[in-house]
Amino acid sequence: MVFLATVPGLPQQEQWPFLPVLGRFAMAVGIGLFVGIEREHSGKLGARTFGLLAILACLAGLSGAQLIWIAAAILLLVLALINWRRMSAHDQLATTTTLSLGIVAFCGVLCGQGHLYTPVLAAILCNAFLAWKQPIHSFSSGLSQQEVSSAILLAILSFVVMPVLPSHPVGPGRLIDPRSNWASVVIIAGIAFVNYILLRSIGPRGMELTAFFGGLINSRKVIVEFILRAKGNAGALLPIIFRGAMLATSAMAIRNAIIVVVLSNSRQAMALSIIPLGMMLLVSAVLWFSHAAAPEDAAAPPLSLDSPFSFPAALKFGLVFLALNVIGALAERYYGAASFYFVSAAGGLLSSGSSIASAATLIDHGELPPVTGVNGVVISSVASVLINIPLLRRIPGSPGYRRKLTLSLLAIAAAGLAGLAVNTAWMRWHR
Repeated sequence: MVFLATVPGLPQQEQWPFLPVLGRFAMAVGIGLFVGIEREHSGKLGARTFGLLAILACLAGLSGAQLIWIAAAILLLVLALINWRRMSAHDQLATTTTLSLGIVAFCGVLCGQGHLYTPVLAAILCNAFLAWKQPIHSFSSGLSQQEVSSAILLAILSFVVMPVLPSHPVGPGRLIDPRSNWASVVIIAGIAFVNYILLRSIGPRGMELTAFFGGLINSRKVIVEFILRAKGNAGALLPIIFRGAMLATSAMAIRNAIIVVVLSNSRQAMALSIIPLGMMLLVSAVLWFSHAAAPEDAAAPPLSLDSPFSFPAALKFGLVFLALNVIGALAERYYGAASFYFVSAAGGLLSSGSSIASAATLIDHGELPPVTGVNGVVISSVASVLINIPLLRRIPGSPGYRRKLTLSLLAIAAAGLAGLAVNTAWMRWHR
């Protein structure tokens, strides 16, 4: 400390209070050991090396620019020696260890300067990438060219196209808000893509689990997949199809609620959607739980879904969303709520995601009252459930089994309509 106090430009000893300095060193050493233990567990450099580097970096952060440059020179020397040794022994660079040491060094400097959240977050993210090496490698190596292209397209639509669109209503009647509408399309497409990535990550570990994640993307596609699989394996699949259809319907109700929350920007709309969508979710969950599960040794083929996000799919979704947005606004503006409900029902038969996103966006823009918009959301959800009935009746099996599927979907649709009745009664009671 005497030496440090005599170096020009360094803080004086009285500016280094005991408890704050102790806390900063504890945080830096903790981060170094946190990352170092993972590296030692993986057979790389030990926790002591990372801990010592964190101490050096924290000293540099406490002392100022002079010692930061000295610490940087020492770090570069250590990294050069590590990579030289690795290259000599294994003919490859220690890239991951080099980067993790650099991150720990930066975190130590930040700790020395009094930061808390940033270095802790960086250390957690660093350790997560180090510990999840195998899952990340397995996932990335299994990606297809279509999936990589889909991710690039989503990024282009989000960060290149959307910022240059007008941020105000345009066109006849000022019905189209390009940036807001495009943002809605990107959000829904992003939700579908993230759900697909989750589906891709879990792999074909069971048709029921896949049916749920698939239902978050498109419940109708799940039903179509069931029909295709059942044609050659109806005996093994019949116990699974009912539960999978209920899970896909539950996921659809959850997805629609998320769309309302994200896009409507209305507390009233969120509150009004809880009862009808919640009742649909509750009935489908009860039906799923009450139906006997398939035996664990049942030979069921995996249920797989194609990527929902490609340029044709995004263009189709965007055009349907825009058409429903304009038609729904005009219907409400000139013909009243009844015509908007008809548009919502037709939209649910065509594309429930587009229809519900359109209704939520119209609520956000003030084109629809929250009550009317939520009623349209529920009607579109009910229509989306009902359109699956004729599809499921094509599944081979006994008439009694198909009748059970039909009655179950009718019960879910009735639950949604009953939720609308509850909302109506509640609104009249509180007038």
